[in-house]
Amino acid sequence: MSTSTDTPISEPKRWDLEPESEYRFELDPGTSLAIKLVEGQAEVFGFELAEAKVYLFGSECKAAVYTWKGCAIQVTGVPSTEYVSNETPMRIYANLHIALEQMRVRALRQVRGSPVPSQEANARSDPPRVLVVGPEHSGKTTICKILTNYAVRAGQGWTPFLVNVDPGEGGWAAPGTVSVAPVKGPIPTASSANPLGTAATNAPMSLASNTLLPLAYWYGHPQTKRNPLLMDRMTRNLGENMNDRFELDPEGRASGLIVDTPSSYASGPSANDHRHKLINACIDAFKINVIVVVGHEKLNVEMQRSYGANLMVVKIPKSGGVVELDSSYRDRVTNYQLHAYFYGQVIKPPAGITNGSLGGESLTDLVLSPSSTVINFNDIIIYRIGSDAMAPSDALPVGARRTVSEMQPVVVDPASPGSRLLNAVLALLSPQASDESERYDEEVLDLTLVGFLIITNIDITTKKMTVLAPNRGSFTGRTAVVGSFEWQEQ
Repeated sequence: MSTSTDTPISEPKRWDLEPESEYRFELDPGTSLAIKLVEGQAEVFGFELAEAKVYLFGSECKAAVYTWKGCAIQVTGVPSTEYVSNETPMRIYANLHIALEQMRVRALRQVRGSPVPSQEANARSDPPRVLVVGPEHSGKTTICKILTNYAVRAGQGWTPFLVNVDPGEGGWAAPGTVSVAPVKGPIPTASSANPLGTAATNAPMSLASNTLLPLAYWYGHPQTKRNPLLMDRMTRNLGENMNDRFELDPEGRASGLIVDTPSSYASGPSANDHRHKLINACIDAFKINVIVVVGHEKLNVEMQRSYGANLMVVKIPKSGGVVELDSSYRDRVTNYQLHAYFYGQVIKPPAGITNGSLGGESLTDLVLSPSSTVINFNDIIIYRIGSDAMAPSDALPVGARRTVSEMQPVVVDPASPGSRLLNAVLALLSPQASDESERYDEEVLDLTLVGFLIITNIDITTKKMTVLAPNRGSFTGRTAVVGSFEWQEQ
């Protein structure tokens, strides 16, 4: 028997979509949505929906259900915005996918030594290495997901690499990282907490999504302008790892890669600012041969002028469904991502829904139990990189110059009043080289990321601190780097 305090059950609503149209929705904080494909064919950013299965969306997700041939969907929940649009750029995106697919086929044909059709005798056989650039609110990440999902759905066994060099988004890890992962299956969209799907580093090992094994480096800040030299180095580190992998797997190389970039790469006050250096770093590191410009005529002209002689530059329109995001929303997404890293992705289904899934995964499979551990100050070495560790210029003695470069790791003492470690996000790095003769000052910059910790308490008297970790383990002798991100449980 229902009472007045029960959450009201929202009546399911049916939407009949015509061919090449999409149902767009936006969610408010604390709300969720359940969508079931009743009949026909439908997809969410290239991820195909199974008929009669219930898919959940939450954490202020903003997405669209698109259909090529028409479909009927059942929607349960109350989104803040919902409507159907018959004007989408999906046909243009599909044509771009077909062009990239042809590049993959030619590259694989060359690897296998297969005969080349006469009409393609002069065509290049490089696999697609795509750099997607565009201004803020242009939908770059969505386009990267669509192109990646179409590639893995093509039925050719492709495993494209998806690269994220937007530290404000975080990809598969927490914000502040740059990362890459080979994608073997379609990437779902369910929540802003996992924009590129769930990775094995923060989910139970039984999940199918654990085929996503990202390689990540810790940059530590949301804006690339905070330390462009460090951002350049992280980008080139990713590229070196990618090229090493491709040399060992020529057939895998044919699948190519797609690079998602921050909006700061698309606009700047002058032609000589840091963004051009970072774009060049991407082009060099990932051997880019295709630049996709999303919805920005001036940027397209700039890319054509700078790179059109050697690379293919393609301009595509942005979707009319792209939502403008403010800074408070981005702050909430950062909170969602960090909470999901430690506790798993939990979305409470709308009232009346009991069998929903997140991107095909069971709700119970996505719950984690983090541990709180007390460690000694000297159990773990904590670094801060570059300018964040520097004293203010006016605090230096008269005539003195800085002795710390933008790239120099500086050890942080937790007992220092200015350590700023309480509630800080620590990036736990892979072990350093065991060969002491190979040590160098900036070695920590080239160590990959293995996980995150949060410092929840510092006791200077006992020289101990409490850290929150996704699972139990010893941190003695480990190395960590702190950036500008902080997090507190709400």
